Amino acid sequence: MTPRATPLPADQRRDALVEAVLPLLRQHGRGVTTRQIAEAAGVAEGTIFRVFPSKDDLIAAALARAFSPEGWTRDLAVVDPGAPIRERLEQIVAVMQRRLTDIFGLMKAIGLVAPPRHDSDRADAARAHVTEQLLALVGDDAERFRIPAVDVLHTLRLLTFAGSHHEIADGRLLTPHQIVGIVLDGVLKKEEA
Repeated sequence: MTPRATPLPADQRRDALVEAVLPLLRQHGRGVTTRQIAEAAGVAEGTIFRVFPSKDDLIAAALARAFSPEGWTRDLAVVDPGAPIRERLEQIVAVMQRRLTDIFGLMKAIGLVAPPRHDSDRADAARAHVTEQLLALVGDDAERFRIPAVDVLHTLRLLTFAGSHHEIADGRLLTPHQIVGIVLDGVLKKEEA
């Protein structure tokens, strides 16, 4: 018998259940049981249904959390804005790669081919917010680019996406150092003077 869970307000209980179900979704996909969820959260199965109408509603809330733009904001906070631009961009790419590989794994486990509502106004606003954060991290170094910083960042994001997806990259994932090197230096050998 599961010991009685510490009483929590409904919103805190929902958050705790969402956090508990995310790793289970990565492991079991949509086949995760309410029993597994309850055990991971340290609650009785009935507790789940006091704050979520169904297991599907809990899974939907967990997916919304996993794809939330707030995750980018939190993750990008570790980037050192005072680091040299190359190092800063490598930190940004490392954050993107961790987030993307986590999302790719979750999508594969639950059978998604695209993020939920990825073509919505909310998703567009979230992408714009992340771009603003990235531009702020580039800061005055944007003047060093031959093209607008927004285009540099767009290229960096696209290359990071493709270079971090196991199938797209044919199993040859790119490192942050490789991605930033391609974007900042290109691929041509330096002309001898």
